[in-house]
Amino acid sequence: MATDQKSKTVLTLVGVVLFMGAMAWASVPFYNWFCRVTGFAGTTGVAAGPSSDILERTIKIRFDGSKARGFPWEFKPMQTEMTLRIGEEGLAFYEAYNPTDHPVAGQASYNVYPYDAGGYFNKIECFCFTEQVLQPGERVVMPVSFFVDPEIVEDEDAKHASHITLSYTFYEIDLPEESQAALDPTTTDLNSVN
Repeated sequence: MATDQKSKTVLTLVGVVLFMGAMAWASVPFYNWFCRVTGFAGTTGVAAGPSSDILERTIKIRFDGSKARGFPWEFKPMQTEMTLRIGEEGLAFYEAYNPTDHPVAGQASYNVYPYDAGGYFNKIECFCFTEQVLQPGERVVMPVSFFVDPEIVEDEDAKHASHITLSYTFYEIDLPEESQAALDPTTTDLNSVN
């Protein structure tokens, strides 16, 4: 009888550990999906094109750029702010530079402040949608096109926003396979033989 109780306890504990591991694994994609859908925590929307409705009311957009600790690139916005009419398409640029002697891959995470405005800030095109690889000494200018959805003026929490800050943080990721293959001397030697 004691062994049955011990087996039941062990199975219950293993089940709890497996359940907790599954929830931890699923929490990041679920949280990302939730933020994209609701604009929670300043997550922006993505739009196929600009708004067809442009209001007379203006809003100031501020730009911020930072990088994760230890990330070797230089990264900054090329403008600190701009004023647009709500619904009007804006185009901003960020500059990145790789001062190292080797290729470095990076990915930008982003958010919008105030958080209530996140669901109304829509990006049409953005360097943050894809990973970026900079070669040694390479400097690039990366665009982001966006607009603020006119529906912001109907939202009780967001309609009083007079400015929105778009903030990016770059962090290092593994080099894509094709970039790694280009660095591998055996791959280069094989390609030169063919």
